[in-house]
Amino acid sequence: MTKAVNKNGNRILWTGEDSKPRPIGIKVNLVILFTLLMFLFIGGSLFYVWSRIQVIRLGYEISNALKEEKALTEVNKRLRLEIATLKSYARIEKFAVEELRMAKPKPEQVIVIR
Repeated sequence: MTKAVNKNGNRILWTGEDSKPRPIGIKVNLVILFTLLMFLFIGGSLFYVWSRIQVIRLGYEISNALKEEKALTEVNKRLRLEIATLKSYARIEKFAVEELRMAKPKPEQVIVIR
């Protein structure tokens, strides 16, 4: 560094010829650290939002599955009732007499097998 004295002699002027260069490594490191922290923050935020969306989507799927289960249970109940109705003795007898023109057997026509 070089010193120069002013005309009045009351001030000393420093020239920057021999001055040490300021370390820019600290600024670069801070910028890199800040950028890394921002990427981590943004990545964490995106992961959080994605996981919340997945939870909501799965909730809708569960709700739809429960509705479908309820509907299928109702259909199953109706089909069981229809089976019971179709198997009823009175209905089969009526169908045999009216549609198939069958008659009840006489007691001597009945053969009991043991």
